[in-house]
Amino acid sequence: MEFLITNELSILRWIHILAMVYWLGGEWGVFQTSYNVTNRNLNLDERRRHMETAYRIDILARTGIVLLLPLGLHMGKLYGFVPFLEGAGVWWMWLFFAVWLAMTWAAFIKRQTDIGITITKVEEFLRYPLIALLFIVAFMAFGGNGPVETGEGNFWYPAKIALYAFALIIGLFLRVVMRRWTARFQVLAQGPNAAEEAALEKEIAQARIAAYIYWITISGVCFLGAVKPF
Repeated sequence: MEFLITNELSILRWIHILAMVYWLGGEWGVFQTSYNVTNRNLNLDERRRHMETAYRIDILARTGIVLLLPLGLHMGKLYGFVPFLEGAGVWWMWLFFAVWLAMTWAAFIKRQTDIGITITKVEEFLRYPLIALLFIVAFMAFGGNGPVETGEGNFWYPAKIALYAFALIIGLFLRVVMRRWTARFQVLAQGPNAAEEAALEKEIAQARIAAYIYWITISGVCFLGAVKPF
């Protein structure tokens, strides 16, 4: 226990790096698998198998992106940037994100059912106020106000929060695309459908463009955390 307390920041930083690796690597795996999901030369069962692989890879990326925020806030508390988390505040914060992570995994486990789709939609809906709150908190911090206390030389922290919020927006779009896979494949299982195939290909083409922006954004988050340039 003494070791954990003494090395609390180092351990959190280590887990933070792991979460970032799974986030970045997982998104690359889903990106590559999507080519076979839309490949009309493959039979539907084969494409379903690739879709299943994509979901299994993506859950690690989703876990990573959910964990990054509480890890960052916890480290922010230790740096002195987030004083409102002192005392019991940090435990309430972890409880909130534990519920969020539980919803993410429940949606994954039940992904082929109506309840799984419902949980996914609820989890997606909850991201909207969270994203707005993160942007507000970040921009308030640049002005020297709000719950995040930073100053000259430490503006990398609110910048990282803002960039993470932007990444959540892109991730939200990519999640919607993946959720639609299940519905479209249910239609395709009933027989060939050119309209569904075209919609699937269009959505994934858009998602691939978003993925490139996603990787640049993730790299930016990594850079701010590692270099702390301003």
